[in-house]
Amino acid sequence: MTAPSSIDPARFLHEHLAQASPDLMRDMLATFINALLSAEADAVCGAGYREVSEARANRRNGYRHRELDTRVGTVDVAIPKLRQGSYFPEWLLQRRRRAEAALTSVVATCYLLGVSTRRMDKLVQTLGITGLSKSQVSEMAKDLDAQVNDFRTRPLDAGPYTFLAADALTMKVREGGRVINVSVMVATGVNNDGHREVLGVQVATGETGAGWLAFFRDLLARGLTGVALVTSDAHAGLVEAIAATLPGAAWQRCRTHYAANLMATTPKASWPAVKAMLHSVYEQADAKAVQAQFDKLLDSVTDRLPKVAEHLEAARADILAFTAFPQAIWRQIWSNNPNERLNREIRPPHRRRRHLPRPRQHHPPRRRGPGRAARRMGRGPPLPRPRRPGQVPPDPPHRYRPQGGHHRASRRHQRLTRQRRITEPEITGPIHHSRGLDPPTTPSILKSP
Repeated sequence: MTAPSSIDPARFLHEHLAQASPDLMRDMLATFINALLSAEADAVCGAGYREVSEARANRRNGYRHRELDTRVGTVDVAIPKLRQGSYFPEWLLQRRRRAEAALTSVVATCYLLGVSTRRMDKLVQTLGITGLSKSQVSEMAKDLDAQVNDFRTRPLDAGPYTFLAADALTMKVREGGRVINVSVMVATGVNNDGHREVLGVQVATGETGAGWLAFFRDLLARGLTGVALVTSDAHAGLVEAIAATLPGAAWQRCRTHYAANLMATTPKASWPAVKAMLHSVYEQADAKAVQAQFDKLLDSVTDRLPKVAEHLEAARADILAFTAFPQAIWRQIWSNNPNERLNREIRPPHRRRRHLPRPRQHHPPRRRGPGRAARRMGRGPPLPRPRRPGQVPPDPPHRYRPQGGHHRASRRHQRLTRQRRITEPEITGPIHHSRGLDPPTTPSILKSP
């Protein structure tokens, strides 16, 4: 079948609308693409298909079909072949790639949002595409590498960055055929316009002092200036790297992380009161009131909880560093919660694309009560264990029965219980009876004459 080099718009629309095909857009796109390719091949040959002309420079030699994945589905593209030379539409297709650029960006975005390479096949099939293998999805996602590299190495020219926050999270990556844990160090800062932005992201083998030192040196080399306060947790390597690379910046210890550290030192019974007083410190209106409330906290725990008082006194300058700045921005700088919120945006896609299965949870077996048949028959609880000689076993507990008369099975249970009951004069030795059997009689040699 030869692709037409020209189309009558009115006739073309009338035929497709009359068919009312659900794949109308895909068929129309395939017709337009094949018509454009046929017209371009005629221009290369110097004459139309089957047209006799002295200006003809080449001849057509059939078609080679190629599938093109688009946003409206998979389109069968008929590329004309020539007897001499070759023809390839560079404006439409790319060599060794079968998807358009817009679809590639869609697939890469889905992968970034957490859709795995194997589940991508089901997703694109809903769009009318025949399918994408996991290797094709990986090739499409490689376009993100250049964008990530440009973002990580961009110059930091929107400074000064007065407030900086740093944190790290642990993720699993595949390296050399193995799945290992790495630390992803993330730093955010407030630029000159007052907007928070991600300044840097770097992957290291572990959250060590050397890794943090290299990370901050990279930020300084890219133009990080004007840092007045750094908010983070109390990781030893992180604190040392801040002091070494940013000597003029103060350090604010995250109040959320500090509360967790203080809870480990405080007795469990005293933690609610200590926690309430610690929160009251941050609720004061000005810096003087904050210092005064902290003194009250120390006075209240010095006598009863000396270890807690020592812990608070050692961290006083670090957790109250925010008081040197205007009160309107205290809430934004006294904790690392914005970075923790950013970490939650990073973690879910990684967890959905986990490389290793989650460990199976082993729960202890649950104790189950009597079955439905046993409840219908009115079977009571099992007989108690044998008692010492001379001790009468207790009566079985009575089961609750609704008012309105006793059930037949309940009367049968009471009759069986009376038969099994042993009176005190008959007990002259150990009792050996099992469930469902009558107690053995006392041997005659044990009875008194």
